[in-house]
Amino acid sequence: MIAMLHFAMLVITTMFAAAAAVAIHWLLLRATFLMMRPATVRRNSVRPELVRGTAELTGAFASRR
Repeated sequence: MIAMLHFAMLVITTMFAAAAAVAIHWLLLRATFLMMRPATVRRNSVRPELVRGTAELTGAFASRR
C-alpha cells in the first residue's frame, strides 16, 4: 500500500514538473518574440516601386514557362 502511495506521489510530482517546464518554456518563448519585435519593426525600408517591379518580373518569367 505504501509503495502505491509513493508511486502515485512520484507520478503527480512528475506531472507537476512537466507542466511547470512547459509554462516556463512558453513564457521564455513569448519573451524572446517580444524582444525580437522592435528589431524587425524598424527595418521597414521597402519601397513600393520595388515590390511592383518584382511582381512584374515574376509575371514576365512565369508566362514563358
